[in-house]
Amino acid sequence: MRKRIYEIIEVSQDNDKASMCYDILMMISIVISVVPLAFKETNTLFHVVDIVTTTLFITDYILRFATADLKLGKSGILTFIRYPFTPWAIIDLVSILPALSILSSGFRLLRLFRIFRTFRVFRVFKAFRYSKSITIIINVMKKSKEPLLAVCVLAVGYILISALIIFNVEGDSFTTFFDAIYWATVSLTTVGYGDIYPVTTAGRIITMLSSIFGIAIVALPAGIITAGYLDELNSEKDSNKT
Repeated sequence: MRKRIYEIIEVSQDNDKASMCYDILMMISIVISVVPLAFKETNTLFHVVDIVTTTLFITDYILRFATADLKLGKSGILTFIRYPFTPWAIIDLVSILPALSILSSGFRLLRLFRIFRTFRVFRVFKAFRYSKSITIIINVMKKSKEPLLAVCVLAVGYILISALIIFNVEGDSFTTFFDAIYWATVSLTTVGYGDIYPVTTAGRIITMLSSIFGIAIVALPAGIITAGYLDELNSEKDSNKT
């Protein structure tokens, strides 16, 4: 029984209609639960939606906790103690915490829990669990963490070096070193807000070179993730064939 529950609440397989229906139900619930965030006012409908969706999330959390040993692949009481501290379990719990604001109308002390209403935005991350594409991307990020980490180190080094150079060349335009770091970050991403910019010829030449190198650095993680994504899709197709 527990094994079947685990199969249903996990991301659906192609031939498991019950699991697919469960995923669709949870995705719809997540989307509906964040709709009230787009409105400053609240009403009875939003209150009912909050109660219904939160009930579903609590049920989902209880079912996942009850099958934690199957999820983690280990048996024993320590598995159930460990599960609430896993990343997905934390996201699930944070998505439930805003429900405490429902009780605040009856208890003055519990009004302090209204701050948890701001955690509703984390319900969006809960949707990642039910998306196969996002799951694939997460797997790609895990497998490509070493080259991505190398690119991050390269980007940080680029920002610091560029900031040091422009800070010493453009002393009048950049009053603090943080301004130089901000400029270097904007140049790296080729956004170019235009609120801080060099005015000397040397500073402009540095900006042009910085932007050119910035384009190359920004393109690296995109290429790594794309290649990893294609490899993951191909491996998944091969596993389905076998």
